[in-house]
Amino acid sequence: MKPMNPATDITPKPERAGRPAATPRGAAPTGRARAGRTRVGRSGWVAFLLLTAPTLIGLGVFKYVAIGWSFLLSLSDARGTIALGHWVGLENYQTLLSDQAFRDSLLTILLFTAFIVPVTFAASLGLALLVNRVRRGRALLRTTFLIPAAVSYVAASLLWKMCLFNGLPSGIANMIGGWFGADPVPWLQSTSPPLYWIVLVTLRLWLQVGFYMVLFLAGLQAIPKEVYEAAALDGATGRRLLTRITLPMLRNTAVAVLMLLFIAAFQAFDEFYNLFNSGLSGTGTAPVQTPLVHLYNTAMGSQNYGLGSAGAFVLTALIVGVTLIQGRFTGFGRSGE
Repeated sequence: MKPMNPATDITPKPERAGRPAATPRGAAPTGRARAGRTRVGRSGWVAFLLLTAPTLIGLGVFKYVAIGWSFLLSLSDARGTIALGHWVGLENYQTLLSDQAFRDSLLTILLFTAFIVPVTFAASLGLALLVNRVRRGRALLRTTFLIPAAVSYVAASLLWKMCLFNGLPSGIANMIGGWFGADPVPWLQSTSPPLYWIVLVTLRLWLQVGFYMVLFLAGLQAIPKEVYEAAALDGATGRRLLTRITLPMLRNTAVAVLMLLFIAAFQAFDEFYNLFNSGLSGTGTAPVQTPLVHLYNTAMGSQNYGLGSAGAFVLTALIVGVTLIQGRFTGFGRSGE
């Protein structure tokens, strides 16, 4: 009998015991394999739903349902109740926009935003540039400046109101002024000149500068050192490095910081409410009010939830509009930016 050549022998060989035959490439899986994959996929979906269900239910009930209900309230006459039924259409929006107090609050927040945004931006960027030049103790400085960002706005407002600018001779601001021969000043009650703006601005700067400094610092540390070395070989030093290398490569960070600053400025509430809150009288006698403070007094003080809901959507539209305009001019979100 002629011996068979192993290279040309195509006789199928029996599989080893306990080892299933391999499925040829491109062939459909067997029924048992398909069932196993189905069970694994089903158990994965069950685990995913069990893990995300609390978050999804919480978001749905306490956010999206609340937003939808608030929009319906803005179209109804809801005084002293959050029940729907008495529909008035856009009447609440017309009433709100014709309210002089609400228009004054919009003007206040626009002026506040126009001042606090560039000042906070410049202070954060300057501080980041200084900290980035430090070789030793940079982490300590970064943490020190970041600590105020973790402080509650309410706690900081009470600290500013009761300790720093309480208007008494024993207040820290008046005590420092007394060293230079200045008389005690009622900071929050003084409207001519409006010294309360000093209290508001210093409080906002103390709370926010450290946070945005960290964002700028992260952007500075992301710039490759090779770029600076190449520029130094070309003779660029000091101010030229700042204007030609650092600032252009910080563009994306700067645009993001500007957007966050605008949104935070339009949402100002805690410091205005707590600095001018005088107990049971609320903030009715405050020299200035932001839209959120005005809407809070309308909804919670006057119990006019329909008008308050309409104001919330007007303010939301204003924030979205300003953000879109800023994104249009700065190119935020464009591909390749």
